[in-house]
Amino acid sequence: MDNLKKFIRSIPDFPKQGIMFRDITTLLASSEGLSLALEQLFEEAKDKGVTRVVGIESRGFILGGALAQKLGCGFVPVRKPGKLPGEKIAESYSLEYGTDTIEIHADAIKGGDIVLLHDDLLATGGTAKAACKLIERLGGKIVLISFLIELSFLQGREVLKGYEVSSLIEYADEKP
Repeated sequence: MDNLKKFIRSIPDFPKQGIMFRDITTLLASSEGLSLALEQLFEEAKDKGVTRVVGIESRGFILGGALAQKLGCGFVPVRKPGKLPGEKIAESYSLEYGTDTIEIHADAIKGGDIVLLHDDLLATGGTAKAACKLIERLGGKIVLISFLIELSFLQGREVLKGYEVSSLIEYADEKP
């Protein structure tokens, strides 16, 4: 984990006072950091028989797409409402102050697909759990949920109990 943390920039009080934002753009801008992250994600997934990588909008697309190519399988985007042109299904989930919704194309996952779900950050787990529900409604079997960063103090893994969850970088508190 520490070998990747050096590529993450911490920005205090963004997007609001009291939040420590973990910025992955510095990792993405580094050929070394990007390669190292992708290789570690691949190593965790290579023997799981994955037939689809599902990435959550929008930062989950970056490494998720590259990971799908490296695994030799297809990539499926999970998007915010109104972004997918075809027939889709949706799942709403709770936020601290309200709700949000994500969508997936209705034909993106077939029964029997072996799915790796990827996003850049695990915080409270709500978005990932909603994506799991979409994948499973379409008949996919989730074998791994991977994240670049986990804010473990927010206990998102608890929401994802019953799934194999991995993260490459962990922050146990808000300190830089």
